[in-house]
Amino acid sequence: MTPGLNNLLRATSRSFYLTLRALPGAIRPQIGLAYLLARTTDTIADTDIVPPDRRLDALQRLRESILAPSSAPTDFGDLAQHQASPAEKLLLEKAEDSLSALRHFSAADQRLIREVLAVITSGQELDLRRFAKSSAANLVALETDGELDDYTWRVAGCVGEFWTKLCRAHLFPRAKLDDRPLLADGVRFGKGLQLVNILRDLPADLRKGRCYLPKEQLAGTGLAPADLLSPANEPRLRPVYRRYLDLAESHLAAGWNYTNSLPFRCVRVRLACAWPILIGVKTIGRLRAGNVLDPRCRVKISRGEVRAILLRSALASPLPGLWRRLFPAAKGVALDGQVA
Repeated sequence: MTPGLNNLLRATSRSFYLTLRALPGAIRPQIGLAYLLARTTDTIADTDIVPPDRRLDALQRLRESILAPSSAPTDFGDLAQHQASPAEKLLLEKAEDSLSALRHFSAADQRLIREVLAVITSGQELDLRRFAKSSAANLVALETDGELDDYTWRVAGCVGEFWTKLCRAHLFPRAKLDDRPLLADGVRFGKGLQLVNILRDLPADLRKGRCYLPKEQLAGTGLAPADLLSPANEPRLRPVYRRYLDLAESHLAAGWNYTNSLPFRCVRVRLACAWPILIGVKTIGRLRAGNVLDPRCRVKISRGEVRAILLRSALASPLPGLWRRLFPAAKGVALDGQVA
């Protein structure tokens, strides 16, 4: 990628940039560009000040430009003007540069990047349509666990598959690995990270009119989505919420199994996988305590804690016994990925 896109990546990726820097050069540009394009589509989808139909139109135009390159320039300057973040404003202004960079990769890498972006954008489009008329006064919730699982697959689980195929092609094409469970664990890895985000961001999403906790699970405790706007209802929610925390932790345990299935010599990739998993587990631990419906109590892992995780894992990486003990055993969740 160009220096300009690298700088944009640093400005927009926050914690992910740490992961990206750890990756070998053979896969870093492809994953970095896929991330930039996904952040661009996500920025379009999340520009709440713009009506949903306009965001859908812009998202579909960008998706078409990613999947079927044309000589026509892609301009999102109108949406860029609505961004509070300078980095996200620049992200939209530089969309054409990101699209141009895609064309410099091999045909195989372009295909993988386009495949994962097709799935991600389908999830973003689904979200825009589902919550088109939502607000704090008009909460819209997912109906079933199946819808939640489908959403986490579209926006994150597919990334685990993309990551695995890219690593397989460029880093260890001849390694004797069983690809089927590796891909399955990679998908669960991505789903787990997304589910942690959903559970952590529950109060903020509710105030936007979005409830990702399915109605069928809430109804079992006598709760409706609107009841979650009151922190006083947290004790009633806690049994359901705890089951989703267990599911997220089980997915991350699959991600840890994935990490340990990679060739031991691929230290940089194993570290890049371990860091979000270990940060996610620590986040889950915090969410198991406190009032998860109180918007004033958003869980955040400090920079100092992140640095400690990075240092501890780097020191443990050459020592298999110490390395494997970094991740605590997941709590009783069925290994098929369903809520126990």
